[in-house]
Amino acid sequence: MLIVENVRKSFATAQGSLPVLRGVDLQLPTGTSLALMGESGSGKSTLLHLIAGLERVDSGRILVDGVPLQGRREAELARWRREGIGLVFQQYNLIGSLDVAANLAFQARLAGRHDPAWVAYLAERLGLAALLARYPEQLSGGQQQRVAIGRALATRPPLLLADEPTGNLDEASSEAVLELLLALVGEAGSSLLMVTHSARLAARLGRTLYLRQGRVQPLGA
Repeated sequence: MLIVENVRKSFATAQGSLPVLRGVDLQLPTGTSLALMGESGSGKSTLLHLIAGLERVDSGRILVDGVPLQGRREAELARWRREGIGLVFQQYNLIGSLDVAANLAFQARLAGRHDPAWVAYLAERLGLAALLARYPEQLSGGQQQRVAIGRALATRPPLLLADEPTGNLDEASSEAVLELLLALVGEAGSSLLMVTHSARLAARLGRTLYLRQGRVQPLGA
């Protein structure tokens, strides 16, 4: 599903070029899950942004289903984000002017893949069926994150990228949200790459890698 080969990325600063990723390699086979850990500022979110086409690599390559992201025009990358991946962030990024029902269906409608029965099923599984007419500001943090998960999975994306998806939640809510996320990822047939600071949550996924000094290595290496 996903292959990252020798990816390097630097950012310009007042002090000069700052290397963040120094040759990252990882693979995520279809239907599997991978947790990516690392200290703050280690480049975890940068790597997810590169995979999502929100940033471009300096060198190396990223392949999804054998097709490289490099060389795609912005319009092609935008279509890739609509149709090829689901994105869940620590900040829920819901649309405040839309109710829960419209937020859940938003990406699927943009992608031309809206399946009302699947979205209704997601709402039921995520405990949102009684909240469809509410707006984000009327929801708790856990409820907002469940909406964000449902929106990301509404297209049944081949790949789901989650950046600290439970980072704003308490421990009990984190466990519940992750349980639902993993179950629904399986039902959607998606592969999951999740950034997390929590070894406890990472242990729930199939594999864990650690990003250190710009390179990825097995946890504990």
